[in-house]
Amino acid sequence: MSDAWLIVGLGNPGPQYETTRHNVGQLALDVLLDRIGGRFSAHRSNARVAEGRTTPGGPKLVLAKSNGYMNTSGGPVSALAKYFDVPAERIVVLHDDLDLPFDTLKVKQGGGHGGHNGLRDIAKALGTPDFLRVRIGIGRPPGRQDPADFVLRPFGSTERQSLAVLLEDAADAVESLASDGLLATQQRYHGRAGR
Repeated sequence: MSDAWLIVGLGNPGPQYETTRHNVGQLALDVLLDRIGGRFSAHRSNARVAEGRTTPGGPKLVLAKSNGYMNTSGGPVSALAKYFDVPAERIVVLHDDLDLPFDTLKVKQGGGHGGHNGLRDIAKALGTPDFLRVRIGIGRPPGRQDPADFVLRPFGSTERQSLAVLLEDAADAVESLASDGLLATQQRYHGRAGR
């Protein structure tokens, strides 16, 4: 078994989705890409992949974005886990979370999918829900707006002012998981208000 960590940023393909709330996982993955100094290349798993380390001698990170839509993320994630020989407990999925207020993070291992089709598909394809998740809060839609519409809209101007820090925090949480483990990461990131 390799010592690599598979880091998956969830989102939808195409420029019309790039800056939407649903793609916040991929936006955070881009921060990690800058840190390893790599670039994404096509992989036979129907994903784009970059490999590297954020610090010399640090954990090897395999960053991945599926080429398909979020609700079909499971196939590429499962294929990459097999290809790189990464067990579920070293797979980290970065994703949007409607149930967390905007500008907050939670880190957990396993559990349900909370109606998130990307998580549902990954758990089904891996045969286990026991992968790690960095839940990036996007908040609930205002008024009676349909959540499906809300997640596919870009962040508002007020949100964009703090989005960069939120994405850096999500990337930090991934690095912390790979170097310090789940418990230390949860203690570091849960309940932080106003940073």
